[in-house]
Amino acid sequence: MSFTVNSPPTVRHFPLSRTSIGRTPRVTMVARSNSGVSVSTATALPILTKLQHDCATPLPVLRHVADAMATDMRAGLAVDGGSDLKMILSYVDSLPTGNERGLFYALDLGGTNFRVLRTQLGGKDERVIDTEVEQVSIPQDIMFGTSEELFDFIASALAKFVKKEGGKFVLPNDRSRETGFTFSFPVKQTSIDSGILIKWTKGFAVSGTPGKDIVACLNEAMGRQGLNMRVSALVNDTVATLAGARYWDNDVMVAVILGTGTNACYVESVDAIPKLQGHKSISGRTIINTEWGAFSNGLPLTEFDREMDAASINPGEQLFEKTISGMYLGEIVRRVLVRMADGSSLFGKHIPERLRTPFTLGTPNISSMQQDTSDDLEAVGSILYEVTGMDSNLAARKMVVEVCDTIAKRGGRLAGAGIVGILQKMEEDSKGIVFGKRTVVAMDGGLYEHYPQYKRYLKDAVKELLGPKISSNVVIEHSKDGSGIGAALLAATNSIYEH
Repeated sequence: MSFTVNSPPTVRHFPLSRTSIGRTPRVTMVARSNSGVSVSTATALPILTKLQHDCATPLPVLRHVADAMATDMRAGLAVDGGSDLKMILSYVDSLPTGNERGLFYALDLGGTNFRVLRTQLGGKDERVIDTEVEQVSIPQDIMFGTSEELFDFIASALAKFVKKEGGKFVLPNDRSRETGFTFSFPVKQTSIDSGILIKWTKGFAVSGTPGKDIVACLNEAMGRQGLNMRVSALVNDTVATLAGARYWDNDVMVAVILGTGTNACYVESVDAIPKLQGHKSISGRTIINTEWGAFSNGLPLTEFDREMDAASINPGEQLFEKTISGMYLGEIVRRVLVRMADGSSLFGKHIPERLRTPFTLGTPNISSMQQDTSDDLEAVGSILYEVTGMDSNLAARKMVVEVCDTIAKRGGRLAGAGIVGILQKMEEDSKGIVFGKRTVVAMDGGLYEHYPQYKRYLKDAVKELLGPKISSNVVIEHSKDGSGIGAALLAATNSIYEH
């Protein structure tokens, strides 16, 4: 779920500025009304006003979303298919305590690159002694090849990484290596170390894997490579993030990823899971993967959201994700700008084809534009020109920033309401224990990390919903790249060896 704010492109000067080499500056002529407001701006203003109205997230709207999230969580825990939220059992019953010792690996597969990591753990006194990470790109032909080819490629890279083991990384002679496997594709998990692939997503079309246990596929491939290693924990990235954060802070109860995509998980009592049958937990707790991107109850949607959803590969699905995650915020802004450009001369008479191309404008672009504090919003103008081909005057740039802010504000505040919904559900079941003490929500993902306005709106919504007293006990903390170390820690927690 990667997301990185782009640095503003080389600034190109706009109307009435000095000439760029080999290019005569274009002077944008704007007709003005008697009131002094440009005609083009006045024509686009009703579009902005309606957008702000339709995206509004006052306290009653936030409260409804939080309440509905809690209700849908209960329904999803009662029976499979009981609500939009899948509420998937992770089989993670034991979380890291800090007592873990030894050498453990992690493999993180969630896109066109995968990461391999090793960490040497030294117990309570030394904690993480050392960590090494490598990233490997997956060739296109492997992404469209056979299951055996993909897992042989991964196992081969892992074997090469293991060969570089040395220094502070020490494996006792009587032990096999163990790895955590972060796998961010749809899986029906059957135990802590097994799961059936439902389908490939994110551009993968590997034949022969759907319907198979992916841990068995990896273990077999490692065997073919002569690699003495076993998968001791299969997790998704959100669950791994919670584990990674919990290692350092025992008060971590929730983890949220806000990047290209989004998800949330939390620590749940097994007694609060009616659909759980036959699963025993020594701790009495487990982590539930909510898959909250599918939530849809009471969201303030605009015509632009509906158009984007209708044109997507999954119409009517993942509506929460489509309003709060990095994959979609820039695209919603682009659709608004197209409407403004069609209905006025805000960006001149000719609308560049690039502006009409879906997903041309990314969320990193709209974040970068919101960071421009210059008087003439020169970086905003530069980004608009470089990314979409649009010329703009100051009035147009100001309006673009307003559009960006409107979409980011709605996304951040809805994400905050979702977090409160999870905490609310936990509080009701624990009879007042959650809000009465320090409770930490671990956050990861580039959208949260790199979009300061979005982060502020999220935190503001949490404070508004909980009030000053309770919100002072809720700590929202960034846990950067927690999923990698988290998978290794879960391998340690579920090790076949005693620490």
